[in-house]
Amino acid sequence: MENQQDTASTLKMIADYMEKGFLDNIVDMFKRDKSLYLLIGSLIGDERSRVRIGTVALVETLKAKDADNLLSAIAGIAEFLNASNATIRGDAAYLLGIIGHRDALAFLKENTNDENELVRETVEEAIEEIKDRDADA
Repeated sequence: MENQQDTASTLKMIADYMEKGFLDNIVDMFKRDKSLYLLIGSLIGDERSRVRIGTVALVETLKAKDADNLLSAIAGIAEFLNASNATIRGDAAYLLGIIGHRDALAFLKENTNDENELVRETVEEAIEEIKDRDADA
């Protein structure tokens, strides 16, 4: 992606595809262009629930097919742990738990005192999932 305008255009296209349920097409795009992994955080921050649900499915798929490149999405997803919308904060924590890498722990630990009980629970579950995976490794 060359510039901000291209990035915004690509993000809009992916989110619109996601809303329409074109997950397979999006997975193919991510396989071809690894720079798209940096957009996952913005996708989880979308106000449309279908886009966020699709983003969870995307991360689950990429975790199975391309876990190493998925790590580049951690910081972008973590930014949304501070979103004003509690649902988006919870979704971001859930995604970090799916990714399950210790690099996400510091971000999650900063949010264990979230004002929303469901977000706190999701953050705690994500931390436990990561610690359990590290213990099994």
